[in-house]
Amino acid sequence: MLTPVIENIIVKYLNKEASPSELETLDFWLKDEAHLEIFKSYIKTNHLIDANVLKFDTDTSKKQLLELISKEKKVIRLKTFYRVSSYAAVLLVMLGIGYLFKDQLFVTNGEGSNPPINMVKSTIEIGTDKATLTLEDGSEVVLNKNTSYKTAYANSDGEALVYNDDDVDDESSAEPVYNVLTIPRGGQFFIQLADGTKVWLNSESQLKYPVAFAKGKTREVTLVYGEGYFEVSPSTNHNGDAFIVQSEMQTVEVLGTQFNIKAYKDESDIYTTLVEGKVMVNGAHDNTVLKPGQQSINSPNSSMVVVNADVNMETAWRQGLFSFKEKSLKDIMIVLSRWYDVDIAFANKDLEKIRFKGVLSKEQELEDILSTIKNLKVINAYEITKDAILIK
Repeated sequence: MLTPVIENIIVKYLNKEASPSELETLDFWLKDEAHLEIFKSYIKTNHLIDANVLKFDTDTSKKQLLELISKEKKVIRLKTFYRVSSYAAVLLVMLGIGYLFKDQLFVTNGEGSNPPINMVKSTIEIGTDKATLTLEDGSEVVLNKNTSYKTAYANSDGEALVYNDDDVDDESSAEPVYNVLTIPRGGQFFIQLADGTKVWLNSESQLKYPVAFAKGKTREVTLVYGEGYFEVSPSTNHNGDAFIVQSEMQTVEVLGTQFNIKAYKDESDIYTTLVEGKVMVNGAHDNTVLKPGQQSINSPNSSMVVVNADVNMETAWRQGLFSFKEKSLKDIMIVLSRWYDVDIAFANKDLEKIRFKGVLSKEQELEDILSTIKNLKVINAYEITKDAILIK
């Protein structure tokens, strides 16, 4: 039986407000197999879960839950959304459900989970690793999970493109040979450049780069548009040769660091977020040096702004997540439209302004996400056609 005391602890646990002693109590209570079933039933009935609770390995699930509770006996704040407490997250994953906080959104997809109730399956597919490689002669090669590719410069297994780690001698008369990697909507891809620099490219992005870097010259690439996470090979490994990333309105000078640049064609501002190291961001009007955890916002008609950034949120896409913090429904749908390669429009423009906090898995079915938002009573309905969605 669920007593008022235990119910209160469960509520605190789900809201990440439970104290260490309360977690100890919950830990002890869950050692009874019947209590675990009560726990599951309570979550399903009282916490806005719209999904079928699936059968799972009770012993294994309980063991995982108890281990995580025991491991994380500390106070969890309600609004720490990116680092959702692992014992709460693992339970949701094991149940294979979408879990909602009031006016906030958290969705996770369990292994082998079924679509939520009243779902209508469509042809909209989850994004995957894919890209088009344009060679120096203008010919194009399609890269995806079903292909392999190899040249004198590089090779690909369909999920990554890796260039040979050979520098070339400085020859002033020789023109560098460039390749272009284009990531379509509904895609993502990883590339390792010839100097060892690693770049993760998000949906609807394009990178131009030399197939080899000349010794004694600045290593330079261009993020033509889109979003890329750069893990730059240090200049100390290349005789002090600096590394530069060009984009439409700015230049980022690097010595050896990790950072994220977001410069989409349909967004006027460019966002550069420094994860570690040091970069100089040169804009059209001014420049700034970023420290780890800072983000520069470069606008076409105003001075550059530097703010403190949630690095985990800004780079969550590379870990297979979408992380939103006070983002409007319009902004969220723009991100989703790129990953699922679908146009999303609003029948009621007022809906575009509604804001959410939360985390979405990039492996989540889009219909699942839309159904979750609908169940919050934020939207009345959504209509899916072959390659478009209308939010009502």
